[in-house]
Amino acid sequence: MSRNNVLRLLEGGDRRTIGRADQVAAIVAKSLRLFPKLIAGLWSADPLIRMRAADAAEKVTREHPELLTPYKKELLGLMTEANEQEIRWHLAVMVPRLPLNAAERELAISSLNGYLEDRSSIVKTFALQGLADLAQNDSSIRPKVVETLREATRNGTPAMKARSRKLLLRLERG
Repeated sequence: MSRNNVLRLLEGGDRRTIGRADQVAAIVAKSLRLFPKLIAGLWSADPLIRMRAADAAEKVTREHPELLTPYKKELLGLMTEANEQEIRWHLAVMVPRLPLNAAERELAISSLNGYLEDRSSIVKTFALQGLADLAQNDSSIRPKVVETLREATRNGTPAMKARSRKLLLRLERG
């Protein structure tokens, strides 16, 4: 598969579908050299390619989070600039997979807290996931994140309540 064909597989169809994002994730997972092309898709002029590239990149980096490291600065920047909910919810779980210094972690936390004000319940739910993922490895932010999760169990959407309960169990177990 050529590098250009990977993004071409993400073209077309309807915004309400993931198209062939799962197929692209599987291809890239087997040929990690294609990952840079997939990441480049996050900045495509085509909104369908952007959202599906984010989906596929998120799936690939569940098993290979180290692939994100060379793109840390760009991903943190995109996190603060992205307006599309499909990009935001994938960034909310990808960015916490990065090795972040204190300043970068603060930027990520600030962005995720901003995502909690998004219109999309999915973005809010994944922002909670991202905050909990960061708190898992940073005890200094854990109390604030636990309070945010408790608040979401009381006042969030049904998805936020369910995810927050699971995340609280994980964080409170340490």
